[in-house]
Amino acid sequence: MHAPSIIAFLAAVPSAMACLGYTGGVPKATGTKSLKAPQYIKKGQVFDAKWNRYDRGVKCSGQSEGGEKDAVFVLEDGATLRNVIIGANQKEGIHCLGACNIEFAWFEDVCEDAISLKGKGTANIIGGGAYKAADKIIQHNGCGHVNIVNFYANDYGKVYRSCGNCKGNKTCKRSVHMEGVTAVNGGELIGINTNLGDKATYSNNCFPKTQCQGYKGCDKSGGECEPTKAGKC
Repeated sequence: MHAPSIIAFLAAVPSAMACLGYTGGVPKATGTKSLKAPQYIKKGQVFDAKWNRYDRGVKCSGQSEGGEKDAVFVLEDGATLRNVIIGANQKEGIHCLGACNIEFAWFEDVCEDAISLKGKGTANIIGGGAYKAADKIIQHNGCGHVNIVNFYANDYGKVYRSCGNCKGNKTCKRSVHMEGVTAVNGGELIGINTNLGDKATYSNNCFPKTQCQGYKGCDKSGGECEPTKAGKC
């Protein structure tokens, strides 16, 4: 089922059916593939990993910032990745360079971030889940909208965070919708820069602490800076 049809279906699901993230653990891998370089999924291509575990054969380097060259998968604008397990031996998980669909992607042990959204357009993250994220699971550095539906998070700092200090933040419009997410052993579901106009909508999520945390974001085009917490959103 493609992401648009999944979203249309979920719109008709009664609100009583909250927090639908799968709680049965990471699916059993059908095999393991260690990549020497990122695997690119081209524009318009759909790649079904058939529940193989993919990694890069390297140990995580903690919260040190990596780049595209360190990713396991790189999705070009309009690409779709589905039914995949990202193993622990990697640094940067999945990068999305524009609009993309990430369907039923599981992360056994998040390194710096699980999913980095780098471009413009709408990203749909449907199902799947992530474990052991010391900070963020989904990092939104690009501009545009993100749908996060029926995701599962266990042991995390933030499920979604819009970039707090990226260059161009003052002119980059970001929004997120989070629905049916199940989160345990963690902090914030959503973190957005309320002072910069980021928008968040959310419904039917289960979480232990904060659903939406506002931040005072900044734009390091004018020099180094760091965001600070604001009120709830």
